[in-house]
Formats: sequence, C-alpha cells, structure tokens
Amino acid sequence: MLGRKVPAVTFRTRIRDEAVGGSNPFRWQDVSSDDYFAGKRVVLFSLPGAFTPTCSTYQLPDFEKLTADFRAEGIDEIYCISVNDAFVMNAWGKSQSLENVKLIPDGSGEFTRKMGMLVAKDNLGFGMRSWRYAAVINNGLVEQWFEEEGYSDNCDSDPYGVSSPQNILETLKSEKLAA
Repeated sequence: MLGRKVPAVTFRTRIRDEAVGGSNPFRWQDVSSDDYFAGKRVVLFSLPGAFTPTCSTYQLPDFEKLTADFRAEGIDEIYCISVNDAFVMNAWGKSQSLENVKLIPDGSGEFTRKMGMLVAKDNLGFGMRSWRYAAVINNGLVEQWFEEEGYSDNCDSDPYGVSSPQNILETLKSEKLAA
C-alpha cells in the first residue's frame, strides 16, 4: 500500500445549492479522486457504515474533535469514506453536526474495491462494505497505512484501534519527533 497512488474514481455527491430552491436544495456533483487528494496531505479513514455503533460513537466524532491536532501535524483535510450513498452520508454528517471532517460517499464501493478493502458483511445484513482502515495520503500517494487486523469476509468481530484517530495522531507526532 505504501507509495501507491489512490484509485482514480468519480464519486457521486450531493451538494447544497440554493439555486435549486425548495425544501431540499441539493444537486448532484461528480467529484474525482484528484479533487479530494491532489496537492493536499490528508487523512482518509474508512468504516463499515454510516450510523453504525463504533463509527458513530467513537471513530467519526473523535476525528472531528481532534481536527486541530491533525492540522498541527501537517494534515490539510480529514475524509471519511464509506460504502454508502450520498443521501445516507449527508444525513449522517448532519446527525453528527460535522464541521471539519468531510464525508465521501462510495455508493457502489468502487474506490473501496480498488483499494483492496471491500469485504462481505452479509452476516450483519450489510452486503459489501469496507474493512476498517485509515491512511495518510500525500498528493494522492499513500504515505502511511493503518489497517485493522483480521481482514476477512463476514468477520464475526469489528476490530477498532489501529485506525483510530488517537493512534494515527500518535504516529504522526512520533515521526515528527524522530525527524
């Protein structure tokens, strides 16, 4: 994974546009991998699904709370990607009162599949979803990789720790000290 370029994918997103009018002023907008990753150093973290317990209680809220700490370590943006559509991701972001972390909808799982992280979660009724991982991506290249142990289809557990914001932040800080 290290040194690998992120896959070239077009994400179907929904963005607020007051010109649309009405009670739901959103329109479709295609956003490319380059739009998200080119010319920036970012943290990308992936999780099994919006609104799920670990993701909603710990992972996403903790990244949101620690954004300033990540910026102090040279991170420009924090992105959360999930194999969910734009409607679900937008509703989840609203329910989490996000201000800093940006959500990327990978509705068809194309990016996740090309990253090699697509797994079956049929045992939970989810279908195909992402394995939990995170990466520091610098100008589209994977600089650091944080993958939870036990990658497998229909895993009977949901490991979380390696890809936690606390672990990634600690790694960034220790590398800065070592430099």
